[in-house]
Amino acid sequence: MRKSIGAALYDAQKGEKAPTAKPFRSIGSRVFEIAPRFGKDAYRAVYAVQIGRRIYVLHAFQKKSKHGIKTPRQDLEVIEKRYRQALKMKMEKES
Repeated sequence: MRKSIGAALYDAQKGEKAPTAKPFRSIGSRVFEIAPRFGKDAYRAVYAVQIGRRIYVLHAFQKKSKHGIKTPRQDLEVIEKRYRQALKMKMEKES
């Protein structure tokens, strides 16, 4: 699980999209999700690319939802907040 997430983030650093990364459209453009499984457990890592020249890992967590494949609301709120913070940091560096 860690290797899968690490390899996808390394690909992002090189300017590539890992085959295991898929768009996470509910937050913003250029936001991706990596969703490896380890045994019966599901994990998620959500990261944003091209906010300036940086890659921001917005959230990484073990998915515990019992209600299908949707990302739990609490985790979505964390991702949204951190995405806004990353955009704000970019704006501050540009000014």
